[in-house]
Amino acid sequence: MNIFDLSGTAAIITGGNGGLGLAMARGLARAGAHVSILARNADKNAAAVETLRGLGDGDVIALTCDVTEEEDVAAAIERTLGAFGRIDACFANAGISGAGTAIPDITAAGWDHTMAVNTRGAALVYKHVTRHMIDRAAQGDPGGKLIATSSGQSIMGVNRSSDYAASKAALNGLTRAAAFELARYQITANALLFGFYETDITAKADPKFAAWMAKRIPLRRPGDHAGLEGLAVFFASPHSDYITGQCLPVDGGLSIS
Repeated sequence: MNIFDLSGTAAIITGGNGGLGLAMARGLARAGAHVSILARNADKNAAAVETLRGLGDGDVIALTCDVTEEEDVAAAIERTLGAFGRIDACFANAGISGAGTAIPDITAAGWDHTMAVNTRGAALVYKHVTRHMIDRAAQGDPGGKLIATSSGQSIMGVNRSSDYAASKAALNGLTRAAAFELARYQITANALLFGFYETDITAKADPKFAAWMAKRIPLRRPGDHAGLEGLAVFFASPHSDYITGQCLPVDGGLSIS
């Protein structure tokens, strides 16, 4: 018996066409869930569908969506419901690295763009997904999972990253508020505070940053993408039903170093 079988369930993952999102999507697909990827790049979306389709018994779709545009979000949620009939888990994973400016050099435009993608985008996705989950609860089928991709920077200090850190700290606050407000519908909300993983975003960073991180992480290595598959499945499964409102570091011990 597979205790982590997600057959018959459906999950949305924003930014699921690469990096951490694609790794989590692989786990969901392998476990049998239907998977809907919401991301901006149509070519990467198509490649992700090719990667995921056939890994499990569920179907995979990818929809072009900018999470900062509410019309995009609403339409993508409706199309997902049209394809799968339900949404059981929502991974608010889409995000950007931030403007990379020192505090004296902050611009309103740079700050607002980071907040729009990393925080408001997640809130808009949750808005439209939870409307469906609450309606389903009213029909006698309560439950749902909200899982946010946050960052260890939300609880740690890093140079030239104030907008990114603030956006992820706000995401942690959204997570706790959602967990409290939506518990009556048996909807849980948690955030995963990821540490250093090798992604397209980190590849753009100064190589000295990766070397510094390798020395600071107690486990002395970046996170492995394969491990994210099981993590995603656990938080999408009934085995995490009694975990809500938590902001869990997934960082090789970085946050305690």
